[in-house]
Amino acid sequence: MPARDASSNDKQSLSDRVLGALLKPGAPSPVTPQGTAELEHESRYATDKERLIGLIAAPLAAAIGFAITSALISHDPAAPSKLHVSVSLYHEVLIALLALSVLMMVTAWFRKRLYLGIVLALFGLTVLNLHYWGFGVPFLMFGAWMMVTAYRINKSLKEATGDGSAASGSLARGASAPPGSKPRPSRRYTPPTS
Repeated sequence: MPARDASSNDKQSLSDRVLGALLKPGAPSPVTPQGTAELEHESRYATDKERLIGLIAAPLAAAIGFAITSALISHDPAAPSKLHVSVSLYHEVLIALLALSVLMMVTAWFRKRLYLGIVLALFGLTVLNLHYWGFGVPFLMFGAWMMVTAYRINKSLKEATGDGSAASGSLARGASAPPGSKPRPSRRYTPPTS
């Protein structure tokens, strides 16, 4: 294993060293038509690892749903208490958790990365709202990871195909138009009243 140059790390600021440790620098590669086709396929379908995460998480989510609702029902205070909740409400929560776990299975089966990430995050948020943090945080993290991955792949695909140029993006954010161009007419024109 080659020895690292200690002087090069001393010259970098702390934030640069942290970013260098956490983020892998991406080497720019020329995009070929084959690379664009691969990006299109990758943006449409989840990888095997992402699919496996979804296929494992779905039955686990159903089991967690049953465990949480049974724990909530067994720890519910008696009826005269202000903290008492109807058992039918807990059954509705169970139905919602089971529906999310079925959606997890379906989206993982059909390799829909973005939808799987959304369903994982929704399940995690639902469990977090029931105050079971240990069960909710992993689902939320995996869901966020899949949504960020889908965003990055779609962004790379747009750059590779030429969609979403920098000029149109800056105009959409409110930057001024290039000199010499005509202003666009307003769609909210109100004729003068007489």
